[in-house]
Amino acid sequence: MTYTTTDLRERIDQLPRYSLCHLPTPLEFLPRFSESLGGPQIYIKRDDCTGLACGGNKARHNEFLIGDALEKEADIVVWGAGVQSNNCRQTAAACAKAGLDCHLILGRGGRATGPDLVQGNLLLDQLVGAYIEIVDEKIGPELDEKIAAQAGIYARQGRRPYMWDPAIVKPLAAISYAECLIEILEQTNATDWMPSAVYLSSAGSTGAGVALGQYALGYMGKVRCIAPMDWPWDTRTDLARIANSGAELLGLETRLSAADIDITFEHIAPGYGLVSERCLEAISLLARTEGILLDPIYTGKAMAGLIHDIRRGELTADDTVVFIHTGGTPALFAYAEVLAQGIPIRKLD
Repeated sequence: MTYTTTDLRERIDQLPRYSLCHLPTPLEFLPRFSESLGGPQIYIKRDDCTGLACGGNKARHNEFLIGDALEKEADIVVWGAGVQSNNCRQTAAACAKAGLDCHLILGRGGRATGPDLVQGNLLLDQLVGAYIEIVDEKIGPELDEKIAAQAGIYARQGRRPYMWDPAIVKPLAAISYAECLIEILEQTNATDWMPSAVYLSSAGSTGAGVALGQYALGYMGKVRCIAPMDWPWDTRTDLARIANSGAELLGLETRLSAADIDITFEHIAPGYGLVSERCLEAISLLARTEGILLDPIYTGKAMAGLIHDIRRGELTADDTVVFIHTGGTPALFAYAEVLAQGIPIRKLD
């Protein structure tokens, strides 16, 4: 069974929500970038312009997560990810706006990116008033256990913590990106065209949500996730599970299997949090043709994936592609030295 955009919106609107974003975000054509690649017509969905603490995809997520936290009468959010986490930066900002305390547990485990400079996302975490704890655990199950333990401490102290619980937060976050696909299809339909493919950086809720929207709405184009990391579990199965949990929350009959998830892991190298040559090229090319900034960990590698697919003929001049810019710009400043060395100053002929 497929649903109309109106029906899907009505179901989404029944969930608790806290307004944080500037929506709908713009959909812009990239004429010079498209021409430079000699391939498809490329548009960019500007979710770097969602408006919360420098923008990004987590602002959409947090409309539903903070809505859920307030519905449950939480008074503190216990959250965590990497030291330069876009997720934590926007969650901390959302908490500030909603009047909730925020305890961030930031894991440096497995990183090879140098000291924890108070720069980029980490600086913004501090500016918006989060309590910051930097630990050695790796992102994933190790860090999740640390977050759960801290939430338990707060609960025993009589507080009402809302925590990073994947079973709860991932489906809610995914729903926000089913809504993003609604926006894309409404925007393209308004000018009488349909994208043949949608590309984005994700190995989690954002990609699961776009895939949920794809199958719920009967969108016939390709939704391709470029993974920025390889989790210690089967990512395709996990994304299908997240999408199905989101569908259940919305009362949809839509169900996905792992085979329905289009995701590639070939652009992670040299590793999560480490910058690749293809990523540097993608950042430079978009900045110097369109004046739009990508980050070196997520969107830069995702755009490198799109460029790679164009160059090997998976997309042609007959295709029209939407690239979802999921934000991450503050991380540019934390990687200043790497970027300055990898993208030399341009010299005029």
